[in-house]
Amino acid sequence: MELNTLAIIIGVLALLIGIVAGKFIFAKNTQKKIEEAEQQAQKLLNDARTQSENLKKERLLEAKEKFVQLKAEHDKEVLERNRKIIDAENRIKQREQSFNQKETSIDKQIKENEAIKENLNRQIEVVNIKRTELEKHQEEHIRRLEKVAGLSAEEAKKQLVESLKQEAQTQALAMQQEIVDDAKLRANKEARKIIIQTIQRTAAEQAIENSITVFNLESDEIKGQIIGREGRNIRAIEAATGVDLIVDDTPEAIVLSSFDPLRREIARLSLQRLVTDGRIHPARIEEVVEKTRKQIEEQVMEIGERTVIELGIHGLHKELVRIVGKMRFRSSYGQNLLMHSREVANLCAIMASELGMNPKLAKRAGLLHDIGKVPDEETELSHALLGMKLAEKYGETPAVVNAIGAHHDEVEMQYVIAPIIQACDAISGARPGARREIMQQYLQRIKDLENMAMTYPGVEKAYAIQAGRELRVIVEADKVTDADSDKLSFEIAQKIQTEMTFPGQIKVTVIREKRAVNVAR
Repeated sequence: MELNTLAIIIGVLALLIGIVAGKFIFAKNTQKKIEEAEQQAQKLLNDARTQSENLKKERLLEAKEKFVQLKAEHDKEVLERNRKIIDAENRIKQREQSFNQKETSIDKQIKENEAIKENLNRQIEVVNIKRTELEKHQEEHIRRLEKVAGLSAEEAKKQLVESLKQEAQTQALAMQQEIVDDAKLRANKEARKIIIQTIQRTAAEQAIENSITVFNLESDEIKGQIIGREGRNIRAIEAATGVDLIVDDTPEAIVLSSFDPLRREIARLSLQRLVTDGRIHPARIEEVVEKTRKQIEEQVMEIGERTVIELGIHGLHKELVRIVGKMRFRSSYGQNLLMHSREVANLCAIMASELGMNPKLAKRAGLLHDIGKVPDEETELSHALLGMKLAEKYGETPAVVNAIGAHHDEVEMQYVIAPIIQACDAISGARPGARREIMQQYLQRIKDLENMAMTYPGVEKAYAIQAGRELRVIVEADKVTDADSDKLSFEIAQKIQTEMTFPGQIKVTVIREKRAVNVAR
């Protein structure tokens, strides 16, 4: 029992000793860790102090640099302000000097003016005295004149004014006549200029038509079918179309003859359909001609509508549109009527624009001026009066109606647009190549121009271009110098001006070219 107790006591003591030893060891380790932590904290503190010192130094350096920069800018601004102040002071000093000089000069002028004023006052007193004496002498002189002339001063004045008035009226009338003559001359020159510009700005087509149409055939055998038994087919065609068919010895061709191009076109298309179909007899002829006539009427309407759209004319009556389309199948002196009317419309628009007028109204009147040439029924009225009547019937404006009726002076011109239509109609009809009888004269003038240039020595070739408005002369470089070229151009221009008749002006261009050609082999 005692042994067990002793063993237990010994075990307890051993346990206590172990616990005390463990606590001692733990305390020792804890103390060591605390020392290490203190050392590390001291190290971190030292590092933080070092970084703080470095950061403080950097901030101080940056602050010093910023201060130096601001100080430099401030010094520069102060210097600039000082410079401006000095410049302002210098300008003020200069102005003071200028003011002082002007003040001195003004004082001097004032003294001189006072002297002049005193002198003038003395002279005025002398003049007043002399004027008083002169008035007395004048009154005495007037009394003597009235006594000699038997007229009072008022009566003499009235007679003088009346004579001066009559003389002034005479001079004014003479001056007015001179101004009117000069205005007419200038107006004529300006009108010629506008007309020439209008013609040059319009690109016109040349169209010449005849009164016959040639219908070509594949073989002469078809002529017999067209003629028919005892000529019944050809008589039916002539009766239905109003066109004469000429069947002669001309191989593979039949001539359609009529003054009306619309009828010729109906006959040509009808023959073409009949020949293609092969059935040619009077009943079939009448049927085909009727269909062709309706087709042509539709084509006429289409041509009229296309024409007014291209010209930008709006609000035209349908019947007038149809008449415009019919112009395509009518010619006047060999000139296609629709082409002529389109050309007149464009010329009128250009001329009206040059004169500051309404170009659309002028273009409308120009297109319609010859509608009386394509009547649906024969009438004894002239084409101008008939066209005026048609335009009035279909609601055209009075200006357009008057321009149509007056373009051949058959009625009085009441609007400014009327003479423009008349002038443009004459321009289109007289244009070189427009009408048959003028074409030969135009070609002859072109040849005369070229032949005239070829008569000069050294001229190699001569070409008349731009409808005869320019003559280009090519000379031989070995025979004609540059100075001779100028002289030659002047001489040719003078000769054309004195010996030829031409519209507008002709530009003479002499071309001299020297070519040096060698071949490398």
